[in-house]
Amino acid sequence: MSQPPPSATDAPPATGAPPATAAPQHTGGKHEHRWLILAVIAVAQLMVVLDATIVNIALPSAQRDLGFTDGNRQWIVTAYALAFGSLLLLGGRVADLVGRKGVFLAGLAGFAVASAVGGAATSFGMLVAARALQGVFGALLAPAALSLLTTTFTDPRERAKAFGIYGAVAGSGAAVGLLLGGVLTEYLDWRWCLYVNLAFAAAAMLGGARLLHPGAPEDRPKLDVPGTVLVSAGLFAIVYGFSNAETHAWSDPLTWGFLVIGGVLVTAFAWWQTRAVHPLLPPRVVLDRDRGASFLAMFISGAGMFGVFLFLTYYMQQILDYTPISTGLAFLPMVAVMVVVSVLTTNVLVPRFGAKPIVPLGMALSAVGMAWLTALQTTSGYGLHVLPPLLVAGLGLGLIFAPAMSMATAGVAAHDAGVASAMVNTSQQVGGSIGTALLNTLATTAASNYLSGREPTRQAQAEAQMRSYETAYWWSALFFAVGFAVTVVLYRRGRPADSHMNDGAVHM
Repeated sequence: MSQPPPSATDAPPATGAPPATAAPQHTGGKHEHRWLILAVIAVAQLMVVLDATIVNIALPSAQRDLGFTDGNRQWIVTAYALAFGSLLLLGGRVADLVGRKGVFLAGLAGFAVASAVGGAATSFGMLVAARALQGVFGALLAPAALSLLTTTFTDPRERAKAFGIYGAVAGSGAAVGLLLGGVLTEYLDWRWCLYVNLAFAAAAMLGGARLLHPGAPEDRPKLDVPGTVLVSAGLFAIVYGFSNAETHAWSDPLTWGFLVIGGVLVTAFAWWQTRAVHPLLPPRVVLDRDRGASFLAMFISGAGMFGVFLFLTYYMQQILDYTPISTGLAFLPMVAVMVVVSVLTTNVLVPRFGAKPIVPLGMALSAVGMAWLTALQTTSGYGLHVLPPLLVAGLGLGLIFAPAMSMATAGVAAHDAGVASAMVNTSQQVGGSIGTALLNTLATTAASNYLSGREPTRQAQAEAQMRSYETAYWWSALFFAVGFAVTVVLYRRGRPADSHMNDGAVHM
């Protein structure tokens, strides 16, 4: 069993096709090059993940250069989120249909071109269009990358190592973006926060073109057009509604109207999936308890982690007067903890105990870290007050991301790998959009309530900011507490091999 490629393990129940022809259809890459393939996938994933925060760092400089208003600034972020969040499930299914290598390389190429256009932008409209185009190609790239990882690593031990590394990259990419964005903005120009993607894309394209197998699975599904329209429009409406809530009242018709429309469309999509002959998101993918728990874990942690990256960034820059580079460096210990814990978790803890005690523990630790951050004051220091809760939160997130990503795609048939991978990204993206909108709204309300009836002195404004951050941290802690309860209830007991041993055979 050590000689043949991974797909050879499926040879006995196959229809008679020789293993040599089956391997390219399901492995996603040459077995002997699987660790190089992991490096290629990690580079691509890092590019997609860090793009969100690296652009946030560049926004003030881009605004001064291109002359757009504060009201328009949100569209630089929203344009990407709308395209990316609404098209992820379609991107995952396209990868299943036409082949993951082709979609992966097309996503890289398109993302690079869009980044070059954004970096060369001469107007606000050009920059927004480039960001939307980045979102479109990111929606192709992200699920293709994760499904390649899923189909390349089939040995449980190697799969654990691979997902540990991948989960660490996915979880720490936002912090890396803060550091890299600070360096590029401070020493070069905001445009390099977009141009840098060309280097990432070129490296991943060279590796992917050489290492990955071409072609699509023989048992590829057909495209569910009605389902695609329903879920894409529904997710677009939901992401837009929550994005609009960041700058407008929740009573604004564009806010609640789009949220209601989105809810109706997503509900209709769920109903249609139970009746479609070739569903875009087969119910078998999401109804498995471990997968469902993993999707919810990604959704909740996507919403809650912005309490760290968004509001702690504000705190360090606006209260502690850190530069962008110093802020990025301040997050590095957290990143280091996440990397180490992610690898150890998937290699040692989950294989021995299963996901049930591990992911809930991560949720609990993340909640503790968020609650601990509420003790920060305007006079707090980094070493004694910021770093300890940051490390606890990093430990918690490291226990969540890698196991949840691995369990969300474990046991999925090859022809469902793309859409299952897309659900992971969709869960995190939509969760992030909801979390950002809710936390921003709650934080702004807390600051306004504090200043009501007070003289707007500099000290009072600083205290109002602290109240807003404290509110955001408490709500983030609540998100993770809910995540603890959900994952404790839903995850099955036992090791992954015990609960998913026969899963793939059933789904095939």
